[in-house]
Amino acid sequence: MHKRALGPGVRQPQAGGRSRRAAGAAVVVALLAGLCASGPAAIADDLDDKQSQLNQRAQEVQQNLEFLDGRIRQTAADLATYQGQLPGAQQALLDAQSRVTAATNEVNALAVRVDAAQQNKAKITAQIEADRGKMDSTKKLIGEIASEAYMSGGVPSNLSLMLGSGEGGSLTSSLDLADQVMESQNAALTQLSQQSAANVNSEARLAAVESEIKELKALADEALRKEQAARDDAAAKKAAVDKLIDDTSRLSKELEAAKPAIQKQIADLKTQQDQVAAEIAERDRRLREAWEAEQRRIAEQRAEEARQAALAAGQARAAAEAAAQAARDNAVQPGSPSAFGLANPFRGIPITSGFGWRATPPGSIDFYGTGGYMHTGIDFGAPCGTPVYAPAAGTVTTAGWLNNGGGNTVMISHGVVQGNSLTTVFYHNTSVAVSPGQYVSQGQLIAYSGTTGNSTGCHSHFETWLNGSPVDPMGLL
Repeated sequence: MHKRALGPGVRQPQAGGRSRRAAGAAVVVALLAGLCASGPAAIADDLDDKQSQLNQRAQEVQQNLEFLDGRIRQTAADLATYQGQLPGAQQALLDAQSRVTAATNEVNALAVRVDAAQQNKAKITAQIEADRGKMDSTKKLIGEIASEAYMSGGVPSNLSLMLGSGEGGSLTSSLDLADQVMESQNAALTQLSQQSAANVNSEARLAAVESEIKELKALADEALRKEQAARDDAAAKKAAVDKLIDDTSRLSKELEAAKPAIQKQIADLKTQQDQVAAEIAERDRRLREAWEAEQRRIAEQRAEEARQAALAAGQARAAAEAAAQAARDNAVQPGSPSAFGLANPFRGIPITSGFGWRATPPGSIDFYGTGGYMHTGIDFGAPCGTPVYAPAAGTVTTAGWLNNGGGNTVMISHGVVQGNSLTTVFYHNTSVAVSPGQYVSQGQLIAYSGTTGNSTGCHSHFETWLNGSPVDPMGLL
């Protein structure tokens, strides 16, 4: 048997069931909008916006806390590093200070040695000068003795006095005495000369020692300056470490002091978030209850519509049966115009589905959710692309796509026939060959059959309406 699809099931006005469902959705919106006097739709927007803002703010504050914790951890690590550097800096400063002390002691010792050398040198120099004076006096005295003895042939009076001799001595005795004096003076002069030479040598040695000590002191002074510079550098490094420790400790305390304020912000935001979440939950509960109530109302309405449709279908069947009986009484031949002036739109095409109530077939849409529908026409098992001809003359009122499940549709008004307004309808066409407002003659090509809309196979769904209600086409053909 040719697989047929669920047609619209009702005439075009009944496709307005979708309009009724849209109206029902509008009722839901209106109902939800009227849940409370303050306007829950606006409240919902405000609550959602507030929740979004709180979530954003909470995320920012949490990031601030995490950043602060990271800074605190880094500061603690830095502080530990600096504190670990402090003993080394302290030891380096102590070592440098010890070296400075040792260098200072060395410089001081060398300074004492320089002073001692200079004092010894000064004493020897003074002794040399004294010896030189004595030598000069001795040389002068010897000269005087020699000159006087040569000139006068005797010992000078001053020498006699010095030697303690009297005036009555012989010349020989005087000369002998002069010789003794001169020898004594020469011996003294020789001794003074030797002592002077020794002193000069000592002076030279002391000068060399003094020069060496001064060189050593200069080196010690330079070493002291370097050690002092090293000590100052070590002191500066220790001071820098001390400052790092102080600054880092202060920063750590400041960061720790700032943490409670951020934690309080997080707690306050959490309280606000919980409050808004509770308000949203209450709002959603009320909206859900309203939606469920609306769904119950829609279900009741659909059930009532189905009951009314079944009632109308029964009435239509009765009218169709009456019309069919009248048609049979008039014995209209197939293919020829009936008592209503309608000719079979297809010639030699079998009818695959009749008029009446049936279950919704698999693969098609159950518009009303009732599990079945009123098939308000008949289906011709025409292959896709089969020409469709006007069953009677009339004016095309619809030609094109309908969203009621009929797909490409052609609807023709035939005017008043036997006191009834007659309309014919063709659904699921592949394409249409006429346009709205166009007048067509009986047998004129109006479309090509197909499977558009709510259809599961190629066929042509044909309906006849009397006074706007569908009747069985078999009673009118």
